[in-house]
Amino acid sequence: MLDATTRSGGTATVSPRTAATELAVATAAGPVAPAGFAARATRVLLSPWSRLSLLVALLAAAATTVVLFQPQQLLTDGWPPQLGGAAAAVAYAVAYGLCTVAFVPRPLLNLAAGALFGSQLGLASALAGTVLGAGIAFCLGRALGQEALRPLLRGKWLKAADGQLSRHGFRSMLAARLFPGVPFAAANYCAAVSRMGLLPFLLATGLGSIPNTAAYVVAGARASTPTSPAFLIAMACIALPGLAGAVVAWRKRHRLSGR
Repeated sequence: MLDATTRSGGTATVSPRTAATELAVATAAGPVAPAGFAARATRVLLSPWSRLSLLVALLAAAATTVVLFQPQQLLTDGWPPQLGGAAAAVAYAVAYGLCTVAFVPRPLLNLAAGALFGSQLGLASALAGTVLGAGIAFCLGRALGQEALRPLLRGKWLKAADGQLSRHGFRSMLAARLFPGVPFAAANYCAAVSRMGLLPFLLATGLGSIPNTAAYVVAGARASTPTSPAFLIAMACIALPGLAGAVVAWRKRHRLSGR
């Protein structure tokens, strides 16, 4: 039989069918090493720490871009004249959101919104930009940083904050937005690392940011008349919560140091 091994003069010979089968197997097994290297490289690139490094690089690049282009010049130079009305407000909301991801202080952006668009349109634009920027930061932190950072939540305070955001996300984030002492970017990334959902996060951000945002926008809109009642009320709404937050933080620190 041709597919069986035959012997002639004491020498073993392999049938053509067997030889072809072995050649096909060897050819199919050839690319195993490159495929294994590609799989390992893909796992390394998509690993939690690689994604966290990418997040840090993106945030550093965004902050560098802000330093170079200086968006705070809008307060002195004004908005480009070719943009006006609702289109300008939408464009400003998008720019506002991107700037908050790049760590531009929100009070500065809120003042600019009021100075450029007035109280009502400026407040709508600033709130839209606030929610947009918070959503971008949350999605970036959740996709690129959560898996790497969650194993590091070992301290008592970190575990408590994570548990609060994971179990009571909406009300915890609402309180964080209303309390003037919690940094905007820090709250965004803390929520992203926790198990809080995106929709409660955005709703709490939008609702909780209204009082503080409105105060700064009105102050920016009425900055040309610093003795007007609206400007004075806005400044009081800015100063009093900040003072109350400082007092609460001081009391908590004093209480902890006394234990």
